Amino acid sequence: MAFASPSRPRVHPLLIGIAGGTGSGKSTVTRRLADALRGSAVGFIAMDSYYRDLGAMPSDERRRRNFDHPDAYDLDLLVEHLDLLRRGEGVEVPVYDFRRHERTTQTTPVAAGDVIIVDGILLFHDPRVRALCQVKVFVDADADVRLARRIRRDMAERGRSLDDILDQYLTTVRPMHDQFIAPTKEHADVIIPHGGHNDVAVDLLLEFVTSRLRPVPT
Repeated sequence: MAFASPSRPRVHPLLIGIAGGTGSGKSTVTRRLADALRGSAVGFIAMDSYYRDLGAMPSDERRRRNFDHPDAYDLDLLVEHLDLLRRGEGVEVPVYDFRRHERTTQTTPVAAGDVIIVDGILLFHDPRVRALCQVKVFVDADADVRLARRIRRDMAERGRSLDDILDQYLTTVRPMHDQFIAPTKEHADVIIPHGGHNDVAVDLLLEFVTSRLRPVPT
């Protein structure tokens, strides 16, 4: 997914990383940023696009995979793409099939514009990714709110049953959040409590980002 604009691309885009637990409101913050930056060329990358391809694995094993562990992601490819974007070069982002747990043959082009927004639950786990993100945002929310949002999303968008969602949440999602995701909050420049609908916190973030994009007076 990419947001186009008539503005002239910058040589070195501002790269904004948005992390937080599943269902915390990362997508809401991303949409609000994109809406506020309509005068700029903004590209969006989801870390979930970089899940490892499990096409060679039997379907039963795919469903039992721990998708909330850092090893589930092709972090080398994500780092390579973010580095290219920071240097002003476009990339072809993988398209992942969440029903089959494999990459498709398609890709999504993302150009280096004024701003690149990348989000993901484990975005700040890898120090290479942290170093590339010039603005690091952690979206926080209560566990029960995050679970409710995950249930709605996975049933509506990924064709999963309630039993499967709850089993996955109890066996991998919740323990991985405590072990890997929550600790990355300490790396954030900005923490947004109570999810993406925290208007005061999001407005402060928007002001900070837009200030970074203003031309420096000469």
